[in-house]
Amino acid sequence: MRTIKKYPNRRLYDTQSSTYITLSDVRQLVLANDEFTVVDAKSNEDLTRQILLQIILEAEAAGSPLFSAPMLSQIIRFYGQATQGMMGAYLEKSMQAFVEIQAKMQDASKGFYDNKGMPNPEMWTQFMSMQTPMVQSMMSNYIEQSKNMFVQMQEQMQQNSRSIFQTFPFPPPTGGERR
Repeated sequence: MRTIKKYPNRRLYDTQSSTYITLSDVRQLVLANDEFTVVDAKSNEDLTRQILLQIILEAEAAGSPLFSAPMLSQIIRFYGQATQGMMGAYLEKSMQAFVEIQAKMQDASKGFYDNKGMPNPEMWTQFMSMQTPMVQSMMSNYIEQSKNMFVQMQEQMQQNSRSIFQTFPFPPPTGGERR
């Protein structure tokens, strides 16, 4: 694994290339799927998440943001809540599902290029005519998967709560409640 050291002067040093790098260079490592870790040069504390959050912050400020203010507010509200861990797992699984859909779409479009890497106009016309229904179907599947994951995590949390509190003398659930 590639190690990047962060020095007190805020500079990042790539130990593999023996050069100082910028956040933009770290972003390129992410885009290239290179595995790396960022550590504090003095304490050896793992700073990878902080650096990745800095990259996201710069990207959000630079152009059209990925996260809306209400969405960011909602994420902030989850910190410190009992559901914080569940929400992190939910977001991670949702991202995985989205990446899988994206990969399927990329695979589906590979046949639309000739051997020189140029798009075949006739094939692209057919592809684009099918694109909207296909994307809608994939997004519907993604949303359904996402909903199911959330319901499963919610049920898991309810089961965990029941097992934790089973020794307490609570009245049995009424007819309208799920058990």
